[in-house]
Amino acid sequence: MLETLYIGIGGFLGAISRYFLSKFIGRYFFHFPYGTLVVNILGSLLLGFIGYIIIYGKDLSPELRGFITIGFIGAFTTMSTFAFETTRIFDMGQPFSAVLNILANVIFCIFAIFVGRYFAFIFFH
Repeated sequence: MLETLYIGIGGFLGAISRYFLSKFIGRYFFHFPYGTLVVNILGSLLLGFIGYIIIYGKDLSPELRGFITIGFIGAFTTMSTFAFETTRIFDMGQPFSAVLNILANVIFCIFAIFVGRYFAFIFFH
């Protein structure tokens, strides 16, 4: 039961962090969903780091692991928002920007997992 509470608190913090970061970035770049892209990259980086420090033997309590990965990162990253924004870009008649959004999110988020793994290896392996 306590683990569920930690996940809920992490989800709350992840959701409001996503909201404020996306809103902040959106003020300056409103013609492309850079806020969602940045959130997805940062979430992927953090998940790569946490996931690989666990693989490299760093012991995290189930509560802390759930708080960070399921709660915070799960609420922080925005795959459904990404999908909706991409569809809207297509609807606005901007297929190049829509494809760019897809490629940027997929490529940079996978790259961020590798970067997170690298930092986990450097610090914890």
